[in-house]
Amino acid sequence: MNKSVFAGFTVGLCLSVGALLAFQPGALNSAAYANDQNTYRQLNLFGDVFERVRADYVEPTDDSKLVESAINGMLTSLDPHSSYLTPKSFRDMQVQTRGEFGGLGIEVTMENGVVKVVTPIDDTPASRAGMRPNDYITHIDGTQILGMTLSDAVDKMRGPSNSSVTLTVVRQGRDEPFDVKLTRAIITIKSVRFNREGDIGYIRITSFNEQTSDLLGKAIADLTKEIGQARLKGYIIDMRNNPGGLLDQAISVSDDFMDGGEIVSTRGRHAEDTQRYNARSGDITRGKPIIVLVNGGSASASEIVAGALQDHRRATVLGTRSFGKGSVQTIIPLGSDGALRLTTARYYTPAGRSIQAKGIEPDIIVLQTDPDDETKKKASTIGESALPGHLAAEEGDEQGGSDSFVPKDKAEDRQLLYAIDLMNGVRKDAAFIGGTTSSAMAN
Repeated sequence: MNKSVFAGFTVGLCLSVGALLAFQPGALNSAAYANDQNTYRQLNLFGDVFERVRADYVEPTDDSKLVESAINGMLTSLDPHSSYLTPKSFRDMQVQTRGEFGGLGIEVTMENGVVKVVTPIDDTPASRAGMRPNDYITHIDGTQILGMTLSDAVDKMRGPSNSSVTLTVVRQGRDEPFDVKLTRAIITIKSVRFNREGDIGYIRITSFNEQTSDLLGKAIADLTKEIGQARLKGYIIDMRNNPGGLLDQAISVSDDFMDGGEIVSTRGRHAEDTQRYNARSGDITRGKPIIVLVNGGSASASEIVAGALQDHRRATVLGTRSFGKGSVQTIIPLGSDGALRLTTARYYTPAGRSIQAKGIEPDIIVLQTDPDDETKKKASTIGESALPGHLAAEEGDEQGGSDSFVPKDKAEDRQLLYAIDLMNGVRKDAAFIGGTTSSAMAN
């Protein structure tokens, strides 16, 4: 069975009953057997309710919709990131991870019955329309979202290229909901963009799809050729508002900057599920200094990269605390019935830190706005710790969200300007790490 792992929706009643008949009660521990018996009584209860609804509900019901809703209810009760993928949603997800899909270009989640924006994707209809992290979408083309599943809401936002959709948005700092009209487009996610900032290479990673590692290698090669290896002072890797994506791409990107050592480990329910991922020899930047930019919208795979480089003191992490999504989701295909997106593990940085519901704390904290500025309040993410039903932090206090505002005008981007000044030696900070190919880990 093929599985995809993200660092980023059938109830088998007949199989369950068959398994029960195959058990030999004398071979089971009595407590375990009683627990199994109770479980199957609950399954029988579900079957009884299902049949009563089919027979007696005031209007005819759709059996597949009833079962799908039951599955969604079961999975969403686990944590915010487990869900059932209908066959269509599964196909859409597979297309999206390849980096091209139709829609608005917006990462969303469900919160309190409405859709919440995690982040708009750069250079898409959503970002051009001014959608922001933490916007709440309450209606789609006038239809109320409350009562829909996330998959239903996403399906309504998708549609043919050049068709339009109107979203009703609630935004902190505005007294009334307002409408945003967007024109759907074919979204081609170029997950890596780059440009020269004097003798510094600036690389923006917007997500982790199947193209990310290859595009990063090309960006490094092109910048080295343009600036020259001798003149090149270092790289700024901008992962602000990067919602994550494929685990293998986060590992590959980290590997590109490291010359050995552990990148990340994942630990599931059972000890034998533990996996460790290590970097191979060879740093494609040849030890140049690296500054990684993160903020409250940096989640999952982007936190894996930031955590690995921070623990090995390979990069200086600058900005504000990241989102705090420290769990791994496995996509388990269910044949023609879609797929299961299930949280199967927590991940840990090389130093053994779980950042679940806590996030990555930057080496250098730079606020994008003044603490008393209303703009900061409008653009602050709530973080993983505030999501209903989230996995609890394993130890220590959980942390809330942080500033996720990034100005479009570079002249107003305090975090980027601070990083450029550090690289150029205009600004000094004891936390800034110069170039190194060592994989020695910080204590």
